[in-house]
Amino acid sequence: MGGDSTLSGVVGDAATLVSGGDPVSYWFDVCEDDGSGLCGIDFSDFDPSALPSLDHTDEEGLLGEIDRILDSINGDQLPSSLMPLSPPVEPASNVPVAAELVVQQCLSVENSCGGDGAKDRREVVKLEDKDGSAWNGGRKYNSTKEKVCDRRDERGANRRDRYRESSAWRRPRRPDEGGDWRRRDGEWGRKRERDGGGEWRERDSRGGYWERDKSGKVIFRVGSWESGANREAKKTKLDNAEQARRSPEKRPQEKREKPTEEQARQYQLDVLEQAKMRNTIAFLETGAGKTLIAVMLIQSVCTEMLKENRKILAVFLVPKVPLVYQQAEVIRERTGYKVGHYCGETGQDFWDARRWQREFESKQVLVMTAQILLNILRHSILKMESINLLILDECHHAVKKHPYSLVMSEFYHTTSKDNRPAVFGMTASPVNLKGVSSQEDCAIKIRNLETKLDSIVCTVKDRRELEKHVPMPLEIVVQYDKAAVLWSLHEKIKQMEVEVEQTAHSSSRKSKWQFMGARDAGSKDELRLVYGVSERTESDGAANLIQKLRAINYALGELGQWCAYKVAVSFLTVLQNDERANYQLDVKFQESYLKKVVALLQCQLSEGAANGNGVKDADMHISDAQKADEIEEGELPNSHAVSGGEHVDVIIGAAVADGKVTPKVQALIKILLKYQHTEDFHAIIFVERVVAALVLPKVFAELPSLSFIKCASLIGHNNNQEMRTSQMQDTIAQFRDGRITLLVATSVAEEGLDIRQCNVVIRFDLAKTVLAYIQSRGRARKPGSDYILMIERGNLSHETFLRNARNSEETLRKEAIERTDLSHLKDIQRLSSADTLSGSVYQVQSTGAIVSLNSAVGLIHFYCSQLPSDRYSILRPEFIIQRHERPGGLTEYSCKLQLPCNAPFQQLEGPLCCSIRIAQQAVCLAACKKLHEMGAFTDMLLPDKGSGEEGEKAEQVDEGDPLPGTARHREFYPEGVATILRGEWILSGKEGCNNSEDELYMYAVKCDDIGTTKDPFLTQVSNFAILFGSELDAEVLSMMMDLFVARTMITKASLVFQGTIKFVETQLAALKSFHVRLMSIVLDVDVDPSTTPWDPAKAYLFVPLIAEKYHNPLEGIDWCLVEKIVETNSWNNPLQRARPDVYLGTNERTLGGDRREYGFGKLRHGMAFCHKVHPTYGIRGAIAQFDVVKASGLLPSRDSIEPTDVYHSKEKLQLADSCIDVQDLAGRIVTAAHSGKRFYVDSVRYEMNAENSFPRKEGYLGPLEYSSYADYYRQKYGVDLRHKKQPLIRGRGVSYCKNLLSPRFEHSEVENEENLDKTYYVYLPPELCLIHPLPGALVRGAQRLPSIMRRIESMLLAVQLKDMIRYPVPAMRILEALTAASCQETFCYERAELLGDAYLKWVVSIFLFLKYPQKHEGQLTRMRQQMVSNMVLYQYALNKGLQSYIQADRFAPSRWAAPGVLPVFDEDSKETEYSIFDEECPAAETEPQKDFYADDCIENMREDGEVESDSSCYRVLSSKTLADVVEALIGVYYVEGGENAANHLMRWIGIQVDLDPKDFPCPKPYNIPESIMRSVDFEAIEGALNVKFKDRGLLVEAITHASRPSSGVSCYQRLEFVGDAVLDHLITKHLFFTYTNLPPGRLTDLRAAAVNNENFARVAVKHKLHAYLRHGSSALEAQIRDFVKDIQDELSKEGFNYFGLGDCKAPKVLGDIVESIAGAIFLDNERDAFIVWKVFQPLLHPMVTPETLPMHPVRELQERCQQQAEGLEYKATRTGNIATVEVFIDGVQIGIAQNPQKKMAQKLAARNALVVLKEKEENAMTKDMDNGEKKNGVQIFTRQTLNDICLRRQWPMPQYHCVNEGGPAHAKRFVYAVRVNTSDRGWTDECIGEPMPSVKKAKDSAATLLLELLNRCYPDNR
Repeated sequence: MGGDSTLSGVVGDAATLVSGGDPVSYWFDVCEDDGSGLCGIDFSDFDPSALPSLDHTDEEGLLGEIDRILDSINGDQLPSSLMPLSPPVEPASNVPVAAELVVQQCLSVENSCGGDGAKDRREVVKLEDKDGSAWNGGRKYNSTKEKVCDRRDERGANRRDRYRESSAWRRPRRPDEGGDWRRRDGEWGRKRERDGGGEWRERDSRGGYWERDKSGKVIFRVGSWESGANREAKKTKLDNAEQARRSPEKRPQEKREKPTEEQARQYQLDVLEQAKMRNTIAFLETGAGKTLIAVMLIQSVCTEMLKENRKILAVFLVPKVPLVYQQAEVIRERTGYKVGHYCGETGQDFWDARRWQREFESKQVLVMTAQILLNILRHSILKMESINLLILDECHHAVKKHPYSLVMSEFYHTTSKDNRPAVFGMTASPVNLKGVSSQEDCAIKIRNLETKLDSIVCTVKDRRELEKHVPMPLEIVVQYDKAAVLWSLHEKIKQMEVEVEQTAHSSSRKSKWQFMGARDAGSKDELRLVYGVSERTESDGAANLIQKLRAINYALGELGQWCAYKVAVSFLTVLQNDERANYQLDVKFQESYLKKVVALLQCQLSEGAANGNGVKDADMHISDAQKADEIEEGELPNSHAVSGGEHVDVIIGAAVADGKVTPKVQALIKILLKYQHTEDFHAIIFVERVVAALVLPKVFAELPSLSFIKCASLIGHNNNQEMRTSQMQDTIAQFRDGRITLLVATSVAEEGLDIRQCNVVIRFDLAKTVLAYIQSRGRARKPGSDYILMIERGNLSHETFLRNARNSEETLRKEAIERTDLSHLKDIQRLSSADTLSGSVYQVQSTGAIVSLNSAVGLIHFYCSQLPSDRYSILRPEFIIQRHERPGGLTEYSCKLQLPCNAPFQQLEGPLCCSIRIAQQAVCLAACKKLHEMGAFTDMLLPDKGSGEEGEKAEQVDEGDPLPGTARHREFYPEGVATILRGEWILSGKEGCNNSEDELYMYAVKCDDIGTTKDPFLTQVSNFAILFGSELDAEVLSMMMDLFVARTMITKASLVFQGTIKFVETQLAALKSFHVRLMSIVLDVDVDPSTTPWDPAKAYLFVPLIAEKYHNPLEGIDWCLVEKIVETNSWNNPLQRARPDVYLGTNERTLGGDRREYGFGKLRHGMAFCHKVHPTYGIRGAIAQFDVVKASGLLPSRDSIEPTDVYHSKEKLQLADSCIDVQDLAGRIVTAAHSGKRFYVDSVRYEMNAENSFPRKEGYLGPLEYSSYADYYRQKYGVDLRHKKQPLIRGRGVSYCKNLLSPRFEHSEVENEENLDKTYYVYLPPELCLIHPLPGALVRGAQRLPSIMRRIESMLLAVQLKDMIRYPVPAMRILEALTAASCQETFCYERAELLGDAYLKWVVSIFLFLKYPQKHEGQLTRMRQQMVSNMVLYQYALNKGLQSYIQADRFAPSRWAAPGVLPVFDEDSKETEYSIFDEECPAAETEPQKDFYADDCIENMREDGEVESDSSCYRVLSSKTLADVVEALIGVYYVEGGENAANHLMRWIGIQVDLDPKDFPCPKPYNIPESIMRSVDFEAIEGALNVKFKDRGLLVEAITHASRPSSGVSCYQRLEFVGDAVLDHLITKHLFFTYTNLPPGRLTDLRAAAVNNENFARVAVKHKLHAYLRHGSSALEAQIRDFVKDIQDELSKEGFNYFGLGDCKAPKVLGDIVESIAGAIFLDNERDAFIVWKVFQPLLHPMVTPETLPMHPVRELQERCQQQAEGLEYKATRTGNIATVEVFIDGVQIGIAQNPQKKMAQKLAARNALVVLKEKEENAMTKDMDNGEKKNGVQIFTRQTLNDICLRRQWPMPQYHCVNEGGPAHAKRFVYAVRVNTSDRGWTDECIGEPMPSVKKAKDSAATLLLELLNRCYPDNR
């Protein structure tokens, strides 16, 4: 039987049955089993070339047969040639099992992976017997032809046996095997030789690669590599395409190319013409195409309006939710218009007017349920005048209080006639009643509908055309016997109902009238939400349990005991799998009763049917078949139990006799059996009750003779066993395409839904109305269909209804055409005029929103559902009805409304009314009015959520765009420049500038070195001063700057005022030229002093100072140096200026920033790729071949210079353009003529000359490349040295200008530490050197100036902002608040931001609490969010221009703009660098270089807030940074000046929270009933808190939960709102001032550990505060009891505190009361936070410290994986009420945990994973210690080992390339391939590594594989 499970497929199940009851199975049905391929084998990327070819002679025979079979499937019939011709052939006993499988897959052109056209891919896999012949099904074949012919003969009989046998070799395909299972060694395929290196050469012709399978074995695969995900995607695509090809229902849709009107039938066009002229009700049968008429009408109206240049707004109303989706899709497809669809389940109930307005503006047609339209009309969100066309689908519902009727009466008829929309109604019967008594009665009912809809009924007069398109089915009446009544069982279940009701009443003081109201107002969804799903107590569960008991009782009477038993078992199973079972009493309460019912009904069917145990087992394990969390409460899960049995009649007959199954069910089964041979059988069974719809498919599944049926349920929305719309649509889709052949449906399938045409419709329960009779009959639309009505034998009411329905239909049709004269009935009440607004209403004048008696009850329910609540309290209104007897026997009623305790008022008395319902409506209407007046309702009469403009802004952002206020929302902003730096004097010398002398302020840069350094160059620096046009603030002069110049030395820099100077114009011009020449070299920007632009916005100059003391500032300037540098001719040589590479055309250019000097990448990667490394790589400058320099004429002709003997003199050296004294070289910079690079001269090495041997690079194992320095320069640059005997100059590269503000040496990698103190020298022939005009000390000193000026500019901005705010706070602290952590400086705003955030939340919370005493906690929270959210703070920051003051980028000198020297950004610089590198290395080696540049540059650009081609005056800031700066400024002002300073800043920024005590007097003392005051033990609570309350009413409120019935006491939610903010502020403040040196991240962790609900809950239990909680929830009581028990173990451990990270999850209520008590103490002591801290500091002891701070396991694991570059993934599943979370690292499961709460399960799983990882690390360390040096082997340095092998064997370096990169950003995966070109055997095959989370690991994985391959072929490698 093992193979049978794979045989159930689309074809197999649909196969025609033959005598004997066995379905005929054909060999091809396994191809269509599922999407997983053939027998577990994937053919999606099948390569025919790898297999033996088939003999093509029989292609027509075999393949033709397959095509015929597939065509027959698509045609829904089987070819006659495939009917079984012979009985099964029994295999001989001595014959082996079947050993051959022929599998074929026919792919269409579009399905072909390779795009090679339509090819039949086939494969024969053959296991031969010893004699060479193949076995099949017990017979031997000797030729392919014989096999194929024979297969045709025995296909029906032998198929099942053959598959059963062949299942022995079938196995599931592993994901990593892809489609290459066929190449497995030792199974089949070509035998491969394994000797020596011929292995990969032989494979080369086929092409392939090596990879590792899951077992760790290295295997070879043919073809190109493809990721597992791609293979799966390709396979799925093929399956979907194949399924689409086979689906018979898809073809008609392809013909929809005609315009809509061309497709329309004549009768449809007739109705359309009438609808264009006047309001019309289309009265046509189901299936007659009413929707098409509506679509054409929409198009017609739209066309007319477009002519008038107006936009259409058509509203299409439907009565049921599924129709919303269906009709919207139809209109979209037919018209192409923008169509919106709206219903309660999509959340539109909670939309505000702005959101709706955007829908109205963007859409042309709105499809919605009538209740949605009624709501938005009532709330005046939409006016009736705005609608152009109103369409009502199934418009017969417009009676009584249906939303259709209310829309028309309340809004349509109250709108002036000129402004009303056009109306079009659609119905299959204009009368929705049991029938009509006479023609006149019929006329009255039709006339009433016409009046209501202001329309005229229109139908088809000539029915012949209609019947041609809508054929009428044959009506058949089937009678069944009355069922025997099982009195004893019925009575016992009814007795249980009574018990449940009594229990509910005893545990609830609520009156039965509370359940009314919402139902009357048409708010079934709200009623279900409030009373159906969210039960919390026994009384709440009772209502739901009674429904279940009644459903079971109904099943018992109508279907029999067996069905009732199955219903009870299913209810019980779903309940036991309910995740609420742990903490809700109502679930346990229901469970106890359902177990009794199951025991009572347990029964079994005799005569071989499934016995009781079998049924029980099958149903008790339902969770295997259907996940519990996908089953709605009360829904019957799908059971897959299958019973035996000889014949269905025997089983059912015996069951009927015993009363186990009713005769009605037996009759239904007999009907179905008659259709078992019907072609294309599709049927619907209509039942009245949901329970019948759910249980009947299970009954059919138990009966083997009904196996030809594939059955499903279809039920609606208005019940507890509801189907989700998606489930319903899926079921209908399966019914359409034939996967389901029988639907058991409630009335939801009667009207509207587009369900496939059926050939059988069975009314299991008779229709209740004429309409239902007509509509259900309309489902049998196929020609020759049957409409079967089941009626009870002898039941007069059934017969009467049937007769009446038939007569009424004729009467209706006749009346619609002929129209009876009703003029004599004008005065009779039966003919109603259109109802206008009935009863009293309350209307808001400003908006027009109204609430009437009809809608008031629903609105009050909706309001209560929006109040803040938790799972222990269900907030709803309560109604207490009082009866008043009046004289004369008149009875009146009044209603008292009780609202939840967190509403603005709790009680309201209503007026006296004539009925209970009106009394209830009247009090609700009065409550709505009062709530609006108190501000609880908006002017739209919607609950006020407290949100305003902020929500609007958030919604206006396009989908996918980051929200303002978030880190992802980034924008360009200009960089700020302090106004004090502005100076027109910098423009002197230009035309139009004043030539008079300017007085400038000179500030010397004072540098003090702290620490020592071995490098003398760092201390040999020139002194500078800076000239400003204005005097600087004293705070700028007092500022000390730390410059991190070396690992062991810090320079303290500051400015010292030297005095004012007046310059003449020539002096100023010389200083400007000097400044430009100096900074152009320092910043590497080639500018000329005569042409550079000067910007007066940033005016200052750097000037050199003399070393001696001076008295006059003018004398302190080193004028000699200035003159020498400005007037030298050296600047004429481009090699001496900045960027010689641009001049020479080589264009090698750094992008700026750290780690990006010229050639750095080449220096780093050169060795790995065997490059000839230039000894000057890593030095600043350009690389140019010497002939480029020579050709440019920059040097004198070397040919004219004869070799001389100057080297014999130690005093002179011959340079490139001159002869120089050796002593003049000291401290100078030389430029290398052959490269353009610059070097500081360290010394002249007399012991070395150009004939010395060229040094071998460290670690280089190759042959010696250059014999001497002279040889190197000749080979490398083409330079023949003339003075080979001259001593060499030892130099050090002039490095780029660094950012000295960041502590660069603190966090460097360990591996580089030893190299950082090394000095790298270069040896240069003097004849290739030019003396640079700038001295070395001057350049080194100038390289500090950009960092110094960056800090000064930032400080000047901070001083400027301080002056704007006008409150005395140190500017340095303001600068701290303006500096982001991304600057990587020694300070940032994060600590201050933390404090500011807590203070802002505290102040705003108090302000809102006091200002809005009537608003509940939910509104206050949203209002606070609106005032303090990042989005709002970001807007405040923009309004004040803070973006110009913020320092958010890490300082990059290359992007910094000095006056007169603006940075240059080369767009092509990156590409140029790649191309230079490419010239020097093989193409395949460029990947690492690209990685280095691309990753590094982009990362730094993001980090620095820069983008390509940016200019220095703009940068990118995230809007979160702006918001953070606002909070940081508040924090800084609070620290420096207390609350007054912080409040001053908040007012300046725009946050208006005046906390003047005069404005907000303290609340009056609470008036709490004496009985409650006596019930609270104040002494004990005050003793536990160590505080005395002045107003004890505050304390009562602080301990009262919302589940406690309101007795004039509010719940604690408002106090919790205040207390939360108070404690957050106090604890944050305590931590901030206690741990002043703690980094911001650790401070945030401390705060999170101290301020969290879990921690507060433990505080409550520790001090026994939970004992005083006033609540009304037994479920909460039980959970608190369990928590207290769990936590006692935690608290008993000495010194133990998890600070909220314990293993037991606290009820949130416990943490809330700690916060609410804090709020009560705060308010009771006149808002004095100090007293709160005095009370709470001992309560919170021990407070968390940095030493005791625990890290959350989830975070700890995440950080660990990030450090190790490992991929972390969590997978969560839920079974019943248990959540399971698994932890995967790099795809391997490491940890797992289970818990009812998903978050707790995740925490425990992370903790378990950490334990496992730590154990592994410890084991690895132990192993390493044991193995000594082995850790340096292959496992760790795999790539290095591979490189070493290549060097040793003199092979080129290995080539790596990325073959795949994918996955989300947080879990990237890389797959790399590697190969090497061996000198003796050519290229190796590619070795593809495993997916890894980093590039390094991916390359290592590939290298390991290649090493294994090489070790096989070259054993000596080992």
